[in-house]
Amino acid sequence: MKRYLNFIFTILTILVLSLQSCRESSRLFVGGFTKPGQKGLSVFEFDKKTGNLELIAEIDAGPDPAYFCYSAGSRLLYVLNEVMEFKGLFGGGLTTLKYDPENVSFEKKNEILIPYAGPCYISMSPDSGYLFVANYPNGSIAAVRLDNEGIPEMISDTILYLKEEPDRSHAHMILADPKGKNVYVTDLGLDRILTYHFNITTGKFKLTDKGTTILPKGSGPRHFAFNAEGSRLYVINEQGSTMMVFSVNGKNGLQLLQTLPTVKEGFNGNNYCADIHLGRDGKFLYGSNRGENTIVTYSIDNEGLLSLAGHTSCGGDWPRNFVIDPSGRYLLVGNQKSNEISVFKIEKKTGLPSEPAKQFKVAAPACLKFY
Repeated sequence: MKRYLNFIFTILTILVLSLQSCRESSRLFVGGFTKPGQKGLSVFEFDKKTGNLELIAEIDAGPDPAYFCYSAGSRLLYVLNEVMEFKGLFGGGLTTLKYDPENVSFEKKNEILIPYAGPCYISMSPDSGYLFVANYPNGSIAAVRLDNEGIPEMISDTILYLKEEPDRSHAHMILADPKGKNVYVTDLGLDRILTYHFNITTGKFKLTDKGTTILPKGSGPRHFAFNAEGSRLYVINEQGSTMMVFSVNGKNGLQLLQTLPTVKEGFNGNNYCADIHLGRDGKFLYGSNRGENTIVTYSIDNEGLLSLAGHTSCGGDWPRNFVIDPSGRYLLVGNQKSNEISVFKIEKKTGLPSEPAKQFKVAAPACLKFY
């Protein structure tokens, strides 16, 4: 009897795993900049078999919901309102929504003011107890403490860079490393990367001993990505149109290993790099060029160094943000100025997004994430 029950359990397990593997869709969340009457946040069903997107929900998350992050444990979506005034006060907004995946619906839980305005990037602390926010216009960062239910309750720390010259600093991204040891900030305006320890008891940032890494003038570091081990940091520079590779060493800080151009040889127009992501298998690195309007692809060797694999047209105008789907087979580009998402298949051998892309209309996409 026991052997029979074990046999039945094994069969049921195989069936469940088979059904899960056959699920051909996942959900893409898209945020952007709004005009009067627009809701700004959209949810699409993505078919990984065909590469098609189907709009299944639109949500009012306040003005300009241009970046967000998600807590799977509490099913809370934390949305930044990238504005200079929120609810009549100087500052940006943080709108928290409770997500019901079965009904594809959202319930607004609260709204808080983010100091110094213009928040452009948000991430969650490794212990899931805080949110980290980077503000672009006045160059600042903030930590937001969450309560036991994951609801933002207070600003625990904020740092305004170069108070005497606030327009020079432009913090653009803030994220902890894969091991949760340090928190990194790119300052596009002052051409530097800052490294902090974060105290989860006090909710305060503290610059590490060698926590300031100066980049060549005019680089404009924007977004970055770590390899899985956290031993390499890849930084895309908006103004310099370059990709940099750093060695991550806790004692010696960041050490620059390599700098490569992001645009094609001979390109003479204006270009402003934007986003960066590693492929799911860690073998390729991607960046977006606004101006040249391409996705640049690099192959990654065993030492974490890069070599150019090629350039692919982004399928539209101004590729501000892009994302790789959970299967690793597709790359989806949000073309902000042409109001569309371009969906590419990724060629497994070369890592290149293959053309032609499928096009799907959405107003001014600025943030694409799968949840």
